[in-house]
Amino acid sequence: MRTTQAARRGSAAAGGRARAAVNAFAQRSPSRFAILVFALLILVFTLLFSLPFASASGTWTGLADSLFTAVSVICVTGLSTVDMATHWSVFGHLLVYIGVQVGAVGVLTMASILGLVISRRLGLRAKLIAASDSNPQRIHAGPVAEGQAVLLGDVGKLLRTVAISMVVIEGGIALLLFPRMLIAGMDVGSSLWESLYYSAMAFTNTGFAPNTEGLTPFVNDYWFLGALMIGVFLGAIGFPVILAIASNLRKRRRRWSIHVKLTLLTSVILLAAGTVLYIVLEYDNPKTFGRLDAGHTVFQSLFLSTMSRSGGFSTIPIQDLHGSSLLVTDMLMFIGGGSASTAGGIKVTTLAVLFLAAFAEARGVESMDAFKRRIPIDVLRLSVAVALWGATIVAVASILILQITKAPLDHVLFDVISAFATCGLSTGLTEKLPDAGVYVMAATMFCGRVGTVTLAAALAQSQRKQLYQNPEERPLVG
Repeated sequence: MRTTQAARRGSAAAGGRARAAVNAFAQRSPSRFAILVFALLILVFTLLFSLPFASASGTWTGLADSLFTAVSVICVTGLSTVDMATHWSVFGHLLVYIGVQVGAVGVLTMASILGLVISRRLGLRAKLIAASDSNPQRIHAGPVAEGQAVLLGDVGKLLRTVAISMVVIEGGIALLLFPRMLIAGMDVGSSLWESLYYSAMAFTNTGFAPNTEGLTPFVNDYWFLGALMIGVFLGAIGFPVILAIASNLRKRRRRWSIHVKLTLLTSVILLAAGTVLYIVLEYDNPKTFGRLDAGHTVFQSLFLSTMSRSGGFSTIPIQDLHGSSLLVTDMLMFIGGGSASTAGGIKVTTLAVLFLAAFAEARGVESMDAFKRRIPIDVLRLSVAVALWGATIVAVASILILQITKAPLDHVLFDVISAFATCGLSTGLTEKLPDAGVYVMAATMFCGRVGTVTLAAALAQSQRKQLYQNPEERPLVG
């Protein structure tokens, strides 16, 4: 009896020391802790995807393909080096379904949940980690702007919103898709599975399809495609926006934060601009929209504009687009969706802040104002850092893929930006990559999903207080 009690005390003490060590590491660097959690998840899913019973053939899946699939699933990207519909077994498809749900929660929010499990309570440290997912400024030391997306006290609400919104929205989209599956002639079991699968891939902005034909059977089904667009849009606006909308509807008031206003306004502008550009650029392309009437052209252009922001679904072969349309899609993918959303990219608020700064400079005023609110200068610095780091990652990855494959620049740039922005659209280049290119693209997806700001903060040293300032001198710019 004494031996058993001693063993239990020793086990409890060891568990306490392990929790204390994890807590200390998380407190020193929440961003590094989050990236470590994300990397461990990818390693676990890589192992699971490589197992024989994960593939339909019952054979081992190679390291390059299993790693790439794990990264694409956890990073909710949607790119693949294998045929996702036929390569994986039932167990493999379940891994994909579960993986995208885990990845959609977000790298830092996921780390906060793990911290909650370890600490058995949502303490201040876990709240800081979770809050930084919706407000990247929290990964830096020092004061944070008051106009943040989610206040520290609202983190518990945010985590509940993440879980509830995923269940409610995905369930609602599945209910819209289910009858269309039955009408298409599928049995009840297949209809239920594929409707749940498609709804998850839409809300998480992943874009995988469970069937070999993909969207081909539903290319003219506007109900089906419209449901997918709703899921993608709701997933792309971000959990803080969903939380704000839900709170305002419940309290019957119309007071929106500047984050919500900028996210919704910029998203709608980009959606409309992309639709118009695709109509203008593709109306004479017989391989895409040239054979369609006006109504079908408008709807298919709207669908492509929605999916280009991060959705990943496509009703046309992307490689058949004109070069001008590929470039437009590059820009839309690079921008991506809202902060703390299932979408990737540099985020729409980053673009909005950069344009507001440019307009303020053109008018000759010092402050950036939007909706009668002043945006502090540190937000502009963060936006510039995000955009430059994103462009640097895309440039380096593009150079490496060009050197490895010798493929055309427009196709390489498209697939690299799709990987960085976790979009999932492809010209067909990704599935033909050699192993070296597969690893480069996997690293690009990882960097794009964990976020340029989080990655930079994890690699940089802790912020130090500067005790002096050098003399000021202005260089020539422009």
